Amino acid sequence: MSVTRIVVWGATGHAKVINEALHDTATSIVALVDNRPVSTPIPGVPVLKGEVELSKWLDEMQVDRSATGFVIAVGGDKGADRLVLYQKLELLGLMPFSIVHRASIIAADALLEAGCQVLAGAVIATHARIGRAAIINTSASVDHDSVIGAGAHVGPGATLAGEVIIGNGAFIGAGAIVLPRISVGEGAVVGAGGVVTRDVPARVTVVGIPAKARPASS
Repeated sequence: MSVTRIVVWGATGHAKVINEALHDTATSIVALVDNRPVSTPIPGVPVLKGEVELSKWLDEMQVDRSATGFVIAVGGDKGADRLVLYQKLELLGLMPFSIVHRASIIAADALLEAGCQVLAGAVIATHARIGRAAIINTSASVDHDSVIGAGAHVGPGATLAGEVIIGNGAFIGAGAIVLPRISVGEGAVVGAGGVVTRDVPARVTVVGIPAKARPASS
């Protein structure tokens, strides 16, 4: 069944990016959800506070959940949060919806899993794999045979060389570079502009050129 209506969790800047990506498509945003008391960034689209208000709205509006998609507009290094929200929205009966911007370039044999986002100017090369709920942000590049884990985020302008592996929920900051055949572990963070020349363990933050573990705060 074709999805023409989506609910977006997250009602700030990234929601506006998603809305623009849907321009000239048959799909539109019908509701935004956020745990914070924020005003709608999209005129005419309501902001529902959290899961309770979303459930109530779905019932009151008699929404056909099997024909309504969801997108998670939570950016940054919140990969674990994206995966929790993904599970919650699936349990509500909504369908994961993938965003593929009209100005992105995706190889015919690349694999995009459910609920991922490939935004304007992004390039996904041959045999790359993008996991569920992952974000390939504006003008980011993922080269051949790379694997991006579920909930991971490749920030604007970041460059991943061939055969790179990015773990679930990891975050590659804006403009960072990851050299060929490097692995970045689950939940790890690569700071903006960093150049990764060796594997990054899970849940470690690295910064700089070459990227090194950030010293613990004293």
